[in-house]
Amino acid sequence: MTVVPRLVLSAPSSGHGTNALAIGLLAALADRGLDVAGFKVGPDQIDAGYLGLAAGRPGRTIDPRLTGADRVVPLFAHGAEGAGLAVVQGSMGLYDSLAGRPETESTAAIATALRSPVVMVVDVGAMGQSVAALVHGFRAYDEQLWLGGVILNRVASTRHEALLREALDDVGVPVYGALRRQDLPPVLPARRHGVVPVLTGSGEATRAVRRLGEAVAATVDLERLLGLARSAPALPAPAWSPEAEVAAAGGPSTGERPLVAVAGGAGGTYGHVETTELLRAAGAEVVTVDPLHDEALPAGVRALVVGGGLPESYTAQLSANRRLCIAVAELARTGRPVVAEGAGLLWLAREVDGLPMCGVLDAVGSSREGLVVGYRTATALTDSVVAATGTVVTGHKDHRAVLSPRAGQRAAWSWDGGAPEGFVWRGVHASQLVPHWAAYPGMAVRLVEAAARSVVDPAAVADPGGVPA
Repeated sequence: MTVVPRLVLSAPSSGHGTNALAIGLLAALADRGLDVAGFKVGPDQIDAGYLGLAAGRPGRTIDPRLTGADRVVPLFAHGAEGAGLAVVQGSMGLYDSLAGRPETESTAAIATALRSPVVMVVDVGAMGQSVAALVHGFRAYDEQLWLGGVILNRVASTRHEALLREALDDVGVPVYGALRRQDLPPVLPARRHGVVPVLTGSGEATRAVRRLGEAVAATVDLERLLGLARSAPALPAPAWSPEAEVAAAGGPSTGERPLVAVAGGAGGTYGHVETTELLRAAGAEVVTVDPLHDEALPAGVRALVVGGGLPESYTAQLSANRRLCIAVAELARTGRPVVAEGAGLLWLAREVDGLPMCGVLDAVGSSREGLVVGYRTATALTDSVVAATGTVVTGHKDHRAVLSPRAGQRAAWSWDGGAPEGFVWRGVHASQLVPHWAAYPGMAVRLVEAAARSVVDPAAVADPGGVPA
């Protein structure tokens, strides 16, 4: 059993300011010297990145669809280890689910699984006494939910605040803070930048987080919130362990510890934090390579992993870094493992929107207006460095750009309602599908074993599945 003071921040729907409040709360308490941890419900690595920047430790996602509901509590306990407060930022409305499974995948379901009090952030800019009916309805909807109170956002005046507090007091709902309309300005970098501002430690991102922390510190009763968080009981499951997961999957490697490069920056990687932890547990030495700025792979690298958080909007910068593109192409040509998820697939293409890329895959990318987003349960069509043929995984897709062809002669995945997708060529596995490796630790074990072998198959030189050597 693990004791972690914790809160879940949610809202009636999107747009109430939950993201800014969660970031500001973590920043305010970290500034006071408290060790804090941030989590985001769902697959959104951008929000998780900013929560991590505010907390000073990696932000993590909590996604029952990607990891399985049984891993929610263990993964949370692992990520919150040693924290004096863990804040979970909800997704959409409290009882909503991205995939239509609110009973297991909504913020409310996760809060119940974590035995955590929920604090609702409510935009009251166009609301009066009705706030009491709204909050009471959310509290009464599920008797298992622990609604600990509210934070009011976009309060118009002192009189307005008094009216709201009185209405909520009548239904027995504590108010932990009230922010005026100007208190949470849109200061975060645009979402098209993805997690790049976090990974590079940009001044804009750090100033934005500091500004939100100052706003929350001035308007929210932090001590009362900490008291609520500390009233949460012990968690009902032990913490997730990458070492135990790798051991159960048949690892770690007993030979040489191969050097595996993971795409990212000084502030973290483009993948889930657990991916790096699993690679290390599987026997790899892990280093970071910045695809936007580094001009070479670290000496001795035997494999490369590009996580799904690499933004599509940075194709021009990726293309301009020709020296690294050439190094990645050479790594792939020699049969070393190269795993690319999400927009990493575009980086390996011959070109995207007319811009030259790494040329590892004989495919061309183009941007489109429509967004492809959603979960897919996929089956591996080809043996690769991350999956055996027939392996079934659940992943998430979130992209505008597409490749032509959609798949190589040896495709990575298939799923219901879609044509085969992705590329397997020599040691390359590239796809726009982004699984969460915590649910599939065997991926890390297979990749590290392949990196340790690093045997080039001479027959692969004529392999028609990619660009001929």
